Amino acid sequence: MAVIIPVFNERESLPLVVADIPRDRVDEIIVVDNGSTDETARVAKDLPVRLVREDRRGYGSACLAGIAAIEASPPDVVVFLDGDYSDHPEEMPRLLDAIEGGCDLVIGSRVLGSREPGALLPQARFGNALACSLIRLLYGHSYTDLGPFRAVAWDALRRLRMEDRTFGWTVEMQIKALRTALVVAETPVSYRRRVGVSKITGTFSGTIRAGARILWTIARYAVRP
Repeated sequence: MAVIIPVFNERESLPLVVADIPRDRVDEIIVVDNGSTDETARVAKDLPVRLVREDRRGYGSACLAGIAAIEASPPDVVVFLDGDYSDHPEEMPRLLDAIEGGCDLVIGSRVLGSREPGALLPQARFGNALACSLIRLLYGHSYTDLGPFRAVAWDALRRLRMEDRTFGWTVEMQIKALRTALVVAETPVSYRRRVGVSKITGTFSGTIRAGARILWTIARYAVRP
């Protein structure tokens, strides 16, 4: 099993994330530095991870680079985990157990789990609820979250043919999973206030860009054959 962690300026939080990953279930940790301007890359070199650099900015770009790094010797399962320490890496077995139970894709739901006050900002809650409502309306499936903490079987991931290089990555995966009839599930995960300021929901412009991309992705696949 491999863990892919996309990072951009996460020098303070990355060691915390890596330290909490249950190593008895994980064969390799891939950290994808998405053009950080701080010392994230230097910090990563001192950790038990494989460092990959992807200078093309975008959350999806970093995730795609992580996938490309493991294609030569793919694992059975890939876990995607943010590097800001807002998720609880020690809860990873919840996702892995669901995969072992027959699921193709498991989303760690912050909505179903416990949240530290202030961890999920109002604009994030609203955008999340709107996107999930549109998916239910257009695709007939009730997700509760578009959370980044997720596990997917390698064979299923290949079938998804992921493309998005931006903030639309998570919703693209969830929509394509429905379109390809994958077995999908959600499991509750805990969520805390991240280390540092969010590059997305922490700024007005970031919130608008992310929200627009997510809605565009939902609409795009609704009309795509």
